[in-house]
Amino acid sequence: SGSRDEALRDKRARIVSRGLPKQKPIEGVKQVMVVASGKGGVGKSTTAVNIALALAANDSIKEVGLLDADIYGPSIPKMMNLKGNPELTPKNLMRPLKNYGIACMSMGFLVDETAPVVWRGLMVMSAVEKLLRQVDWGQLDYLVIDMPPGTGDVQLSVSQNIPIAGAVIVSTPQDVALLDARKGAEMFRKVHVPVLGLIQNMSVFQCPKCKHETHIFGSDGVRDLAKTLGLDVLGDVPLHVNIRETCDSGQPVVISQPQSNA
Repeated sequence: SGSRDEALRDKRARIVSRGLPKQKPIEGVKQVMVVASGKGGVGKSTTAVNIALALAANDSIKEVGLLDADIYGPSIPKMMNLKGNPELTPKNLMRPLKNYGIACMSMGFLVDETAPVVWRGLMVMSAVEKLLRQVDWGQLDYLVIDMPPGTGDVQLSVSQNIPIAGAVIVSTPQDVALLDARKGAEMFRKVHVPVLGLIQNMSVFQCPKCKHETHIFGSDGVRDLAKTLGLDVLGDVPLHVNIRETCDSGQPVVISQPQSNA
């Protein structure tokens, strides 16, 4: 009976493994890092943009790319102050648009800025595949992928199709956001993607006049979650008007105000 059960488990494992895509590196890319969140509106794209710029600023000889995998709500073009359609190489690959030394690709370069992407799942997956495989990245040391919120098809497709060095989870300290952040961390663990740690965003607001600090979304929620999951807290980012304004204007704070506290 025991040997029969073991044989069944082996057979099931073989069938399941046949259905999973084989991971294939993106040509020219050495390391891939994904920035994710369980819930939207927690500042994930802002964080991804500033991480990419910080990687390049910390080591000027490193080449860094930024891929916007949020098909429905691409925000990288605005935050990186980029417009236009990518040119095609002789091999029919798209050339990333570049600003601040960062090579960028986004669905926002392929559709009108105000046009909604009203697609079903299969079309979205096809678009993600093109963004992963039909872009001429040149030679990159790091590719930062700004993932859409949640734990759906796009996250699974990216995680299972390419080797990922690690995932960073962004969350506010708010309980509702933390519930989804935990799901995001657990999803990456299930698909064997290392979770590098958590970033606590919008952690505290300081009044510009009286300097009084208010924890609008709660305090230390991400730190508590990190302890529960056995993960590191990689950063604690305040709720600051400069961070929001600089990204909205296409001049992220890492580039426009590198010496500021923010």
